Amino acid sequence: MSQLETFYEVMRRQGITRRSFLKYCSLTAAALGLGPTFAPRIAHAMETKPRTPVLWIHGLECTCCSESFIRSAHPLVKDVVLSMISLDYDDTLMAAAGHQAEAALEETMRKYKGEYILAVEGNPPLNEDGMFCIVGGKPFLDQLKHAAKDAKAVIAWGSCASWGCVQAARPNPTNAVPIHKVITDKPIIKVPGCPPIAEVMTGVITYMLTFGKLPELDRQGRPKMFYGQRIHDKCYRRPHFDAGQFVEAWDDEGARKGYCLYKVGCKGPTTYNACSTVRWNEGTSFPIQAGHGCIGCSEDGFWDKGSFYDRLSKIPQFGIEKNADQIGMAVAGGVGAAVAAHAAVTAIKRAQQSKGDQA
Repeated sequence: MSQLETFYEVMRRQGITRRSFLKYCSLTAAALGLGPTFAPRIAHAMETKPRTPVLWIHGLECTCCSESFIRSAHPLVKDVVLSMISLDYDDTLMAAAGHQAEAALEETMRKYKGEYILAVEGNPPLNEDGMFCIVGGKPFLDQLKHAAKDAKAVIAWGSCASWGCVQAARPNPTNAVPIHKVITDKPIIKVPGCPPIAEVMTGVITYMLTFGKLPELDRQGRPKMFYGQRIHDKCYRRPHFDAGQFVEAWDDEGARKGYCLYKVGCKGPTTYNACSTVRWNEGTSFPIQAGHGCIGCSEDGFWDKGSFYDRLSKIPQFGIEKNADQIGMAVAGGVGAAVAAHAAVTAIKRAQQSKGDQA
Protein backbone atom coordinates (compact mmCIF):
# COMPACT_ATOMS: atom_id res chain seq x y z
CA MET A 1 0.00 0.00 0.00
CA SER A 2 1.32 3.46 -0.84
CA GLN A 3 2.57 5.42 2.15
CA LEU A 4 0.41 8.27 3.38
CA GLU A 5 1.36 11.06 5.78
CA THR A 6 0.28 10.63 9.36
CA PHE A 7 -2.36 12.90 10.81
CA TYR A 8 0.23 14.60 13.05
CA GLU A 9 2.59 15.28 10.15
CA VAL A 10 -0.18 17.03 8.26
CA MET A 11 -1.14 19.11 11.29
CA ARG A 12 2.44 20.25 11.89
CA ARG A 13 2.84 21.10 8.22
CA GLN A 14 -0.22 23.32 8.57
CA GLY A 15 1.40 25.19 11.46
CA ILE A 16 -0.56 23.59 14.31
CA THR A 17 1.51 23.56 17.51
CA ARG A 18 2.24 20.54 19.69
CA ARG A 19 0.20 22.14 22.49
CA SER A 20 -2.83 22.54 20.22
CA PHE A 21 -2.43 18.97 18.99
CA LEU A 22 -2.45 17.56 22.53
CA LYS A 23 -5.44 19.74 23.41
CA TYR A 24 -7.24 18.30 20.40
CA CYS A 25 -6.47 14.76 21.61
CA SER A 26 -7.88 15.55 25.06
CA LEU A 27 -11.03 17.12 23.60
CA THR A 28 -11.46 14.15 21.29
CA ALA A 29 -11.23 11.72 24.21
CA ALA A 30 -13.92 13.70 26.02
CA ALA A 31 -16.14 13.88 22.92
CA LEU A 32 -15.92 10.10 22.53
CA GLY A 33 -16.95 9.58 26.15
CA LEU A 34 -13.49 8.24 27.09
CA GLY A 35 -11.47 9.05 30.17
CA PRO A 36 -8.48 11.43 30.15
CA THR A 37 -6.13 8.42 30.14
CA PHE A 38 -7.15 7.76 26.54
CA ALA A 39 -5.75 11.09 25.29
CA PRO A 40 -2.16 9.70 25.02
CA ARG A 41 -3.46 6.72 23.05
CA ILE A 42 -5.22 9.04 20.63
CA ALA A 43 -2.07 11.15 20.32
CA HIS A 44 0.03 8.05 19.61
CA ALA A 45 -2.38 6.91 16.91
CA MET A 46 -2.37 10.35 15.29
CA GLU A 47 1.45 10.40 15.31
CA THR A 48 2.05 6.92 13.94
CA LYS A 49 -0.86 5.79 11.80
CA PRO A 50 -1.24 6.96 8.19
CA ARG A 51 -4.29 8.95 7.25
CA THR A 52 -7.23 6.82 6.28
CA PRO A 53 -8.11 6.79 2.56
CA VAL A 54 -11.78 7.69 2.17
CA LEU A 55 -14.08 7.57 -0.82
CA TRP A 56 -17.21 9.69 -0.31
CA ILE A 57 -20.00 9.04 -2.79
CA HIS A 58 -23.44 10.59 -3.20
CA GLY A 59 -26.77 9.06 -4.18
CA LEU A 60 -30.29 10.46 -3.77
CA GLU A 61 -29.91 13.21 -1.15
CA CYS A 62 -29.79 16.97 -0.62
CA THR A 63 -26.08 17.16 0.40
CA CYS A 64 -26.99 18.38 3.89
CA CYS A 65 -24.51 15.91 5.45
CA SER A 66 -21.62 17.45 3.51
CA GLU A 67 -22.91 20.92 4.35
CA SER A 68 -22.99 20.07 8.03
CA PHE A 69 -19.52 18.55 7.85
CA ILE A 70 -17.69 21.37 6.06
CA ARG A 71 -19.59 24.37 7.45
CA SER A 72 -19.18 23.63 11.12
CA ALA A 73 -17.56 26.50 13.00
CA HIS A 74 -15.84 23.98 15.25
CA PRO A 75 -12.08 23.65 14.55
CA LEU A 76 -12.26 19.87 14.95
CA VAL A 77 -14.00 19.80 11.60
CA LYS A 78 -12.89 22.98 9.92
CA ASP A 79 -9.13 22.62 10.44
CA VAL A 80 -8.52 19.05 11.49
CA VAL A 81 -10.81 16.38 10.10
CA LEU A 82 -10.07 17.01 6.44
CA SER A 83 -6.41 16.49 7.38
CA MET A 84 -7.15 13.35 9.37
CA ILE A 85 -8.56 11.53 6.37
CA SER A 86 -7.23 11.33 2.85
CA LEU A 87 -10.40 12.33 1.02
CA ASP A 88 -9.40 10.95 -2.35
CA TYR A 89 -12.84 11.16 -3.97
CA ASP A 90 -15.88 13.28 -3.25
CA ASP A 91 -17.77 14.44 -6.32
CA THR A 92 -19.21 17.36 -4.35
CA LEU A 93 -16.01 18.70 -2.78
CA MET A 94 -13.26 17.74 -5.23
CA ALA A 95 -11.97 20.08 -7.91
CA ALA A 96 -11.76 17.35 -10.52
CA ALA A 97 -14.75 16.47 -12.67
CA GLY A 98 -15.78 14.02 -15.34
CA HIS A 99 -13.25 11.38 -16.41
CA GLN A 100 -10.58 12.86 -14.15
CA ALA A 101 -12.80 12.43 -11.09
CA GLU A 102 -13.73 8.87 -11.96
CA ALA A 103 -10.05 8.05 -12.53
CA ALA A 104 -9.30 9.21 -8.97
CA LEU A 105 -11.96 6.83 -7.67
CA GLU A 106 -10.51 3.87 -9.54
CA GLU A 107 -6.93 4.75 -8.56
CA THR A 108 -7.73 4.87 -4.85
CA MET A 109 -9.62 1.58 -5.00
CA ARG A 110 -6.63 -0.04 -6.71
CA LYS A 111 -3.91 1.40 -4.44
CA TYR A 112 -5.69 0.85 -1.14
CA LYS A 113 -7.69 -2.29 -1.82
CA GLY A 114 -9.20 -3.55 1.42
CA GLU A 115 -7.90 -0.52 3.37
CA TYR A 116 -10.10 2.40 2.38
CA ILE A 117 -13.35 3.49 4.02
CA LEU A 118 -16.40 4.10 1.86
CA ALA A 119 -18.56 6.98 3.06
CA VAL A 120 -22.03 7.06 1.49
CA GLU A 121 -24.33 10.07 1.54
CA GLY A 122 -27.76 9.44 0.10
CA ASN A 123 -29.31 6.21 -1.10
CA PRO A 124 -29.83 4.17 -4.26
CA PRO A 125 -33.15 3.91 -6.12
CA LEU A 126 -33.83 0.39 -7.37
CA ASN A 127 -36.68 0.95 -9.86
CA GLU A 128 -35.88 1.11 -13.58
CA ASP A 129 -32.52 -0.56 -12.85
CA GLY A 130 -31.42 2.43 -10.80
CA MET A 131 -31.91 4.96 -13.59
CA PHE A 132 -33.44 7.57 -11.25
CA CYS A 133 -29.94 8.50 -10.04
CA ILE A 134 -27.05 8.66 -12.50
CA VAL A 135 -23.41 9.38 -11.57
CA GLY A 136 -20.69 9.44 -14.19
CA GLY A 137 -23.10 8.11 -16.80
CA LYS A 138 -23.97 5.06 -14.71
CA PRO A 139 -26.64 4.31 -12.10
CA PHE A 140 -25.56 5.19 -8.58
CA LEU A 141 -26.65 1.68 -7.64
CA ASP A 142 -23.79 0.31 -9.75
CA GLN A 143 -21.28 2.83 -8.36
CA LEU A 144 -22.25 1.91 -4.80
CA LYS A 145 -21.75 -1.81 -5.39
CA HIS A 146 -18.47 -1.21 -7.22
CA ALA A 147 -16.99 1.12 -4.59
CA ALA A 148 -18.07 -1.09 -1.69
CA LYS A 149 -16.61 -4.36 -2.92
CA ASP A 150 -13.04 -3.67 -1.74
CA ALA A 151 -13.83 -1.30 1.16
CA LYS A 152 -12.67 -2.01 4.69
CA ALA A 153 -15.92 -0.63 6.10
CA VAL A 154 -18.84 1.54 5.04
CA ILE A 155 -20.17 4.63 6.80
CA ALA A 156 -23.79 5.56 6.09
CA TRP A 157 -23.89 9.34 6.53
CA GLY A 158 -27.29 10.71 7.45
CA SER A 159 -30.79 9.30 7.49
CA CYS A 160 -30.92 8.93 3.70
CA ALA A 161 -28.15 6.34 3.65
CA SER A 162 -29.11 4.86 7.02
CA TRP A 163 -32.90 4.56 6.68
CA GLY A 164 -34.02 5.81 3.26
CA CYS A 165 -35.43 9.13 4.54
CA VAL A 166 -37.85 11.25 2.49
CA GLN A 167 -36.82 9.63 -0.81
CA ALA A 168 -38.25 6.39 0.56
CA ALA A 169 -41.44 8.04 1.83
CA ARG A 170 -44.75 6.55 0.71
CA PRO A 171 -45.47 5.78 -2.09
CA ASN A 172 -41.73 5.70 -2.90
CA PRO A 173 -42.04 5.63 -6.72
CA THR A 174 -38.28 5.21 -7.27
CA ASN A 175 -38.03 2.38 -4.70
CA ALA A 176 -35.25 4.21 -2.86
CA VAL A 177 -33.71 2.02 -0.14
CA PRO A 178 -31.07 2.43 2.59
CA ILE A 179 -27.64 1.18 1.64
CA HIS A 180 -27.76 -1.89 3.90
CA LYS A 181 -30.43 -3.26 1.57
CA VAL A 182 -27.82 -3.32 -1.20
CA ILE A 183 -24.49 -3.81 0.63
CA THR A 184 -24.84 -6.95 2.73
CA ASP A 185 -21.26 -8.24 3.00
CA LYS A 186 -19.50 -5.27 4.65
CA PRO A 187 -19.67 -3.75 8.13
CA ILE A 188 -21.85 -0.63 7.99
CA ILE A 189 -21.77 2.14 10.59
CA LYS A 190 -24.98 4.16 10.49
CA VAL A 191 -24.68 7.82 11.46
CA PRO A 192 -28.29 9.00 11.04
CA GLY A 193 -29.64 12.51 11.30
CA CYS A 194 -30.90 15.01 8.77
CA PRO A 195 -28.11 15.95 8.82
CA PRO A 196 -25.85 14.35 11.44
CA ILE A 197 -23.96 16.66 13.81
CA ALA A 198 -20.52 17.51 12.39
CA GLU A 199 -18.73 16.55 15.62
CA VAL A 200 -20.51 13.20 15.63
CA MET A 201 -19.21 12.56 12.12
CA THR A 202 -15.76 13.62 13.33
CA GLY A 203 -15.91 11.33 16.34
CA VAL A 204 -16.77 8.25 14.30
CA ILE A 205 -13.80 8.74 11.99
CA THR A 206 -11.46 9.57 14.89
CA TYR A 207 -12.42 6.42 16.76
CA MET A 208 -11.84 4.22 13.74
CA LEU A 209 -8.45 5.80 13.09
CA THR A 210 -7.36 5.68 16.73
CA PHE A 211 -8.38 2.15 17.62
CA GLY A 212 -8.32 0.51 14.20
CA LYS A 213 -11.81 -0.91 14.59
CA LEU A 214 -15.47 0.01 14.40
CA PRO A 215 -17.00 1.75 17.42
CA GLU A 216 -19.43 -0.26 19.50
CA LEU A 217 -22.78 -0.24 17.71
CA ASP A 218 -26.34 -0.60 18.94
CA ARG A 219 -28.71 -3.18 17.49
CA GLN A 220 -29.54 -0.81 14.63
CA GLY A 221 -25.90 -0.26 13.69
CA ARG A 222 -25.43 3.20 15.26
CA PRO A 223 -22.39 4.15 17.41
CA LYS A 224 -23.46 3.86 21.04
CA MET A 225 -21.17 6.71 22.05
CA PHE A 226 -23.46 9.16 20.26
CA TYR A 227 -26.75 7.30 19.93
CA GLY A 228 -26.88 5.56 23.30
CA GLN A 229 -29.31 8.00 24.95
CA ARG A 230 -32.53 9.72 24.05
CA ILE A 231 -32.46 13.46 23.44
CA HIS A 232 -35.05 13.63 26.21
CA ASP A 233 -32.61 12.14 28.74
CA LYS A 234 -30.26 15.14 28.67
CA CYS A 235 -32.61 17.88 27.47
CA TYR A 236 -32.40 21.06 29.52
CA ARG A 237 -36.23 21.26 29.42
CA ARG A 238 -36.53 17.84 31.07
CA PRO A 239 -37.30 19.29 34.56
CA HIS A 240 -40.38 20.97 33.07
CA PHE A 241 -41.52 17.61 31.66
CA ASP A 242 -41.14 16.00 35.08
CA ALA A 243 -43.02 18.88 36.68
CA GLY A 244 -45.89 18.66 34.18
CA GLN A 245 -45.14 22.07 32.67
CA PHE A 246 -45.81 22.05 28.93
CA VAL A 247 -46.16 24.39 25.99
CA GLU A 248 -49.83 23.98 25.01
CA ALA A 249 -49.79 26.23 21.92
CA TRP A 250 -47.12 28.12 20.02
CA ASP A 251 -46.10 31.37 21.67
CA ASP A 252 -48.23 30.80 24.76
CA GLU A 253 -47.02 31.65 28.24
CA GLY A 254 -45.40 28.23 28.61
CA ALA A 255 -43.43 28.74 25.42
CA ARG A 256 -42.15 32.07 26.70
CA LYS A 257 -41.04 30.40 29.92
CA GLY A 258 -39.22 27.60 28.12
CA TYR A 259 -41.55 24.77 29.15
CA CYS A 260 -41.36 21.27 27.65
CA LEU A 261 -42.40 20.98 23.99
CA TYR A 262 -43.77 17.45 24.24
CA LYS A 263 -47.42 18.45 23.75
CA VAL A 264 -46.65 20.34 20.54
CA GLY A 265 -45.03 17.32 18.95
CA CYS A 266 -41.47 17.03 20.32
CA LYS A 267 -40.13 13.52 19.58
CA GLY A 268 -37.18 13.84 21.97
CA PRO A 269 -38.51 11.08 24.27
CA THR A 270 -38.21 8.50 21.47
CA THR A 271 -35.20 9.84 19.54
CA TYR A 272 -31.65 8.63 20.08
CA ASN A 273 -29.01 11.25 19.28
CA ALA A 274 -26.49 13.62 20.86
CA CYS A 275 -28.28 16.87 19.96
CA SER A 276 -29.00 17.87 23.55
CA THR A 277 -25.37 17.41 24.63
CA VAL A 278 -23.13 18.09 21.60
CA ARG A 279 -25.55 20.55 19.97
CA TRP A 280 -24.81 22.48 16.75
CA ASN A 281 -22.61 25.34 15.59
CA GLU A 282 -19.82 24.88 18.11
CA GLY A 283 -22.24 23.80 20.81
CA THR A 284 -24.38 26.91 20.45
CA SER A 285 -27.88 25.47 20.16
CA PHE A 286 -30.18 22.74 18.86
CA PRO A 287 -33.81 22.79 17.63
CA ILE A 288 -35.41 22.40 21.06
CA GLN A 289 -33.32 25.27 22.42
CA ALA A 290 -34.51 27.37 19.47
CA GLY A 291 -38.13 26.69 20.48
CA HIS A 292 -39.01 23.92 18.02
CA GLY A 293 -39.64 20.33 19.04
CA CYS A 294 -37.43 17.49 17.89
CA ILE A 295 -38.83 15.82 14.73
CA GLY A 296 -36.94 12.58 15.36
CA CYS A 297 -34.84 12.87 12.20
CA SER A 298 -32.32 10.24 13.30
CA GLU A 299 -34.98 7.55 13.70
CA ASP A 300 -36.13 5.11 11.04
CA GLY A 301 -39.42 6.08 9.38
CA PHE A 302 -39.74 9.55 10.92
CA TRP A 303 -40.90 10.93 7.55
CA ASP A 304 -43.97 8.67 7.39
CA LYS A 305 -45.24 9.04 10.96
CA GLY A 306 -47.66 11.90 10.46
CA SER A 307 -47.27 15.58 11.24
CA PHE A 308 -44.17 16.67 13.11
CA TYR A 309 -46.54 18.57 15.39
CA ASP A 310 -48.68 15.58 16.40
CA ARG A 311 -47.90 14.70 19.98
CA LEU A 312 -46.91 11.21 20.95
CA SER A 313 -49.97 9.57 22.51
CA LYS A 314 -47.94 7.62 25.03
CA ILE A 315 -44.39 6.72 25.96
CA PRO A 316 -44.69 3.20 27.43
CA GLN A 317 -40.97 2.75 28.06
CA PHE A 318 -40.77 5.66 30.48
CA GLY A 319 -42.57 4.29 33.52
CA ILE A 320 -43.99 7.23 35.45
CA GLU A 321 -43.54 9.40 32.38
CA LYS A 322 -45.62 7.23 30.08
CA ASN A 323 -48.24 9.92 29.57
CA ALA A 324 -47.63 13.66 29.78
CA ASP A 325 -51.25 14.38 30.72
CA GLN A 326 -50.97 12.11 33.72
CA ILE A 327 -47.81 13.84 34.86
CA GLY A 328 -49.51 17.19 34.73
CA MET A 329 -52.53 16.06 36.81
CA ALA A 330 -52.32 16.68 40.53
CA VAL A 331 -54.61 13.73 41.32
CA ALA A 332 -52.85 11.11 39.19
CA GLY A 333 -52.44 8.72 42.09
CA GLY A 334 -51.13 5.76 40.14
CA VAL A 335 -48.43 7.37 38.05
CA GLY A 336 -45.54 7.08 40.52
CA ALA A 337 -43.86 8.69 43.46
CA ALA A 338 -42.39 11.65 41.56
CA VAL A 339 -45.79 12.81 40.34
CA ALA A 340 -47.37 12.18 43.72
CA ALA A 341 -44.70 14.29 45.39
CA HIS A 342 -45.25 17.06 42.87
CA ALA A 343 -48.99 16.98 43.53
CA ALA A 344 -48.51 16.99 47.30
CA VAL A 345 -46.23 20.01 47.25
CA THR A 346 -48.68 21.87 45.02
CA ALA A 347 -51.59 21.07 47.35
CA ILE A 348 -49.68 22.25 50.43
CA LYS A 349 -48.75 25.53 48.77
CA ARG A 350 -52.35 26.14 47.76
CA ALA A 351 -53.61 25.38 51.28
CA GLN A 352 -51.08 27.76 52.81
CA GLN A 353 -52.05 30.46 50.32
CA SER A 354 -55.74 29.93 51.08
CA LYS A 355 -55.19 30.28 54.84
CA GLY A 356 -53.20 33.47 54.26
CA ASP A 357 -56.02 34.93 52.18
CA GLN A 358 -58.63 34.07 54.87
CA ALA A 359 -56.52 35.68 57.58
